[in-house]
Amino acid sequence: MDRLVNAVRPYAWGSTTAIPELLGTEPTGQPQAELWMGAHPGAPSLVERGDGGRIPLGELIAADPGRELGRAAAEAFGPRLPFLLKVLAAASPLSLQVHPDLAQAQAGFDDEEGRGVPPSAPHRNYKDAHHKPELICALTPFEGLCGFRPAAETAALLTALDVDQLKPYADILAAARPEDAALREVFSAVLTADRAAVAETVRLAAEAAHRVAADGGPWAAACGAYAAIARQYPGDPGVLAAMLLNHVRLQPGEALFLAAGVPHAYLRGMGVEIMANSDNVLRCGLTPKHVDVPELLRIVRFESGDAGVLRPEETPEGEEVYAAPVSEFRLSRCVLAPGAEPRALPTGVPQILLCTDGMIRIADGPAERELILRRGESAYVPAAQESLLVDGPGTVFRATVRL
Repeated sequence: MDRLVNAVRPYAWGSTTAIPELLGTEPTGQPQAELWMGAHPGAPSLVERGDGGRIPLGELIAADPGRELGRAAAEAFGPRLPFLLKVLAAASPLSLQVHPDLAQAQAGFDDEEGRGVPPSAPHRNYKDAHHKPELICALTPFEGLCGFRPAAETAALLTALDVDQLKPYADILAAARPEDAALREVFSAVLTADRAAVAETVRLAAEAAHRVAADGGPWAAACGAYAAIARQYPGDPGVLAAMLLNHVRLQPGEALFLAAGVPHAYLRGMGVEIMANSDNVLRCGLTPKHVDVPELLRIVRFESGDAGVLRPEETPEGEEVYAAPVSEFRLSRCVLAPGAEPRALPTGVPQILLCTDGMIRIADGPAERELILRRGESAYVPAAQESLLVDGPGTVFRATVRL
């Protein structure tokens, strides 16, 4: 088990204070959006191993995949850590986006490679051949958009806004026709419409959303979020696309799972995020980055439903697991009470432990070796670790694979 030294990514939407507060460091005055823990080549963690030297985690794994990942994980995913763990701290909305499934990612990557699109090109959609399912667990009250709201409910929302330019969309969504076709038609229309016309519609819709939010009622929270998005991205067609999505608020400890093809955007708050180790993102709007509408519409799944808030399921050993239907990652949490007996965690798989509250002691029983993690600190545990004990008081998140 080895302490990790992790990179902080300074994206413009990040909070200036949340991650420094977690790490116990002074704010720089600049946004600090994501703390990365893993072996992603964009910002690999450094492992403090042996004589005090620091080794990129990816290099460590590549040198001995059997020891670091274990045979089962190495056979399933190759000589790479298949997940990336983050602390995400949003002060303003992220882009509205979707992720491809595994087959779509492979096909898209092969196509762009075959056409010679440079990996660093701003218009490149597929940076790798992997999918990117993800899960976010709130550390603070957290707000986001996730998945399509049932069409009839969105028709009622658009009617409540009472904007003439939105009425044709409301009529399509309210009509007796296949729901997926109605969602596709409206979503496509707002993303492909004339930009000047859309900008005016967004302005009127934002004013109406502000009014509905101020008046209260069933749409107040969602309309407050849409009005805030419009202030951040005036005239962006992504504002209208966002109005088709479920608005969700998470309390600390609650989570969302984002499957392939599900449009989503995080709006504000801090959480622990885990994902398959990929960088494939297709954006719908709310961003100055590249938006490829035809490719996006090919990837989006036009299925409606509840956002699907997850709460952890406790195992007999006291580990709280956030269920997700993927093999690349598994996220769990242990809340360790003062004075409690050390808790044994499973070994034989690669894992990253992150302390988010209090102070955690990690111990290797037979070797009598221990490591102390304070808030914001993390450790990497290779599959070759024979035993693993943790005690507190504190809270530790455990990221590993699900085989």
